[in-house]
Amino acid sequence: MGRSRRTIPEELLLLALDPATGTTAQPQSLDLGLAGAQLVELALAGRIAPDGDRIAVVHPRPTGDPTLDTALELLRRRGSPVRAVHWIGGPRLGLRQTYLTHLERCGMVHAVAGQMCGVLPTTRYQATDTAISREIRSRLDSAIRTGVPPDPRTAALAALAHAVGLGKHLYPGNEGRSSRSRLRDLIRHDPMGGLVAHAVMDVQNGVGTQPRRAPATAGTAGGGGSGRRAAVRAPVEPAAVGTVGTSRAVPHRGGVMARAGAS
Repeated sequence: MGRSRRTIPEELLLLALDPATGTTAQPQSLDLGLAGAQLVELALAGRIAPDGDRIAVVHPRPTGDPTLDTALELLRRRGSPVRAVHWIGGPRLGLRQTYLTHLERCGMVHAVAGQMCGVLPTTRYQATDTAISREIRSRLDSAIRTGVPPDPRTAALAALAHAVGLGKHLYPGNEGRSSRSRLRDLIRHDPMGGLVAHAVMDVQNGVGTQPRRAPATAGTAGGGGSGRRAAVRAPVEPAAVGTVGTSRAVPHRGGVMARAGAS
């Protein structure tokens, strides 16, 4: 896999970076989106394929991208297809920072040191070449404006941008409502991107991320007791603002990435 092409995780992160503040929009859901974007990129590289709502490794040969190859190896070690929602909902500690550091090494962003509350050292990341971000954005704009089915990469990027909530960042306010709606509609143009985007949204909504409890038997005093299953939906994780990363399914919190004190 050549490195001349930007990967979908890289493009998703560049879309999320605020050029004015150097922070990332939707940081909680973005971490999930990056994990999902890795799946789409591996599928486009022919390494994995959808199997219903599961992901199966079909070609374990490394891609040459260290971050993608780490994900591919973890999938291979599972031994059997894994549900997309379980993969995306798993711990992804440090994934966003990994990609930010990579983009910095590639010269696409530069780090700006600062402090939070005058105490905690932080690092913001700003685009070095805004033309790259403009080119990514123009592909989405063109797909939205023309209605012409986009290429699979752009369709998958649009699906993930919608899934993590970047629509309101890219097309804000009432004037952006129709664009946000059309961004959502682009999800249908790429099956893998659609599968992953729906899995990202399911994780955010607490759907399918935890197994069902064991069947509960109704033990009444006078009955023969036919068992009933207690289907339990995982609770929805409330959004938190201004806190630093944890090791839960949505690992990083807050819009500022701190090198000291952040995971």
